Amino acid sequence: MTVPTIWGALPEEQAAAYPCDDLLPGRTEQWFRAVTVRADRGTVFRWLCQLKVAPYSYDYLDNFGRRSPRTLTEGADRLDVGQRVMTIFKLVDYEPDGHLTMILDVPWARRAFGDFALSYRVLEVAPGTTRLVVKMVVGRRPGAFGTLHIRSMAWGDLLMMRRQLTTLRCLAERNGGGAAG
Repeated sequence: MTVPTIWGALPEEQAAAYPCDDLLPGRTEQWFRAVTVRADRGTVFRWLCQLKVAPYSYDYLDNFGRRSPRTLTEGADRLDVGQRVMTIFKLVDYEPDGHLTMILDVPWARRAFGDFALSYRVLEVAPGTTRLVVKMVVGRRPGAFGTLHIRSMAWGDLLMMRRQLTTLRCLAERNGGGAAG
């Protein structure tokens, strides 16, 4: 069975440079996840900023049972480097309507999941149509345990990230194409 390192990402998206590319030292892998959203780039980015508030995946597992908000949270689009994103990530770079880039920096999460750097990028592909692409640079632990760990993490991430991206897509599309502030 093939390890799911790519889901939904086009070849040109996989070949592109991302802000997360050089954030982790040592041996790494690259994973990609992507969806097409029928909403403008600003709307998609505004929903992406909601990751400061909640993870938008399986709330019972990764949001302590609380439902991720289904309406935009006032001020979530005010970004600063160093802010918390999805509780366990730190925002290290961003470009309004362009990308959010973060690293996993909470010690218990790094022990459990390993080293991760991510760039969520929004790319307008046509008027009212946006690609939401995530590139993850994932640190590799040495040995057989490290190989087993990264393979299981890829499957777990696919499950969680697929849910996150499809939820954000549905919310942005429901928003009617107008970015809220």
